[in-house]
Amino acid sequence: MQMLKPIKGTWFEFQHHNKPEGKYWNPICRQFNEEQWREKIREIASIEMEYIVLLCSSLVYEDYAESYFDSGIYPFAKDFACPNPIEVILDEAEKQNLKIFMSVGFYGVWTHTYDNMTNPEVTERAFSAMEKLYDKFGHFKSFYGWYYPDEVCIDGYFNSDFVDYVNRYSEFAHSIDKDKKTLIAPYGTNILVADDKYVSQLEKLDVDIIAYQDEIGVRKSTPDQTAAFYSALRAAHDKAGRAALWADMEVFEFEGDTYRSALIPAGFNRIKEQLKSISPYVDTVLCYQYMGLFNKPGTTAYCGHPDSVQLYKDYMDFLNESKKR
Repeated sequence: MQMLKPIKGTWFEFQHHNKPEGKYWNPICRQFNEEQWREKIREIASIEMEYIVLLCSSLVYEDYAESYFDSGIYPFAKDFACPNPIEVILDEAEKQNLKIFMSVGFYGVWTHTYDNMTNPEVTERAFSAMEKLYDKFGHFKSFYGWYYPDEVCIDGYFNSDFVDYVNRYSEFAHSIDKDKKTLIAPYGTNILVADDKYVSQLEKLDVDIIAYQDEIGVRKSTPDQTAAFYSALRAAHDKAGRAALWADMEVFEFEGDTYRSALIPAGFNRIKEQLKSISPYVDTVLCYQYMGLFNKPGTTAYCGHPDSVQLYKDYMDFLNESKKR
């Protein structure tokens, strides 16, 4: 029987950027105190995850912006009960031996991906934030690397402006600390062309890890299709000889219309099929996401859909069964 890889990490957020999607946890998370944020990190450790990817260190909408640390760029999040959430999660992650990828976004309106990649003013704000984040929190052993959240579709191949964006940010990241890892999680996995041209782009892309979205939660792919996508990517990454191949596995469904309704937990039978398809090809599986979609029974930091407790139980059963084999 094929061994399925466990989920080794998750995206993490203080507020979900798409408001309808975050219906079941955004209001609750604004009221979390320090101990509840610590509890959330301990929950993630309890299911044997190793990595946390912070979605955003600041969040910009058309009509307002907020930061989750003293950025000096945007005001600290209004009505946010915990005054130092980034410091808190880094501190607790260090205690739990977890590694955090720190977000370099969003320092422009989060829906304006192309402008965020190319606008010099956004870049200046992001680089200033990176310096402040490293100055404030770089001493934590849990500060493992950087995540570039302005995702772009790989429409056959990488957009040249996206390659430039990644390489500029990585050059700056390395100037701050050459040892921090870098991560991107692009979409378009179902339409990219993993040929020699794609390999040549991988060779030029200065990033340590690419966690490709499996796009099942957003209804662009099905588990019986993704094995072929990741098999082709495995061959391309092996040929390029750089950038680890990870998966960004979507463990959600939409309550209604795609992108316009709440995220809810997927059934674990579907998630097992997702793991079955990608496990032979990827180095590491991350998921989107623990927040709101998993909750440990009895947690003091409950947030999310009612089915989230069952998903936690189902996943723990899977882990325990896997250890018996």
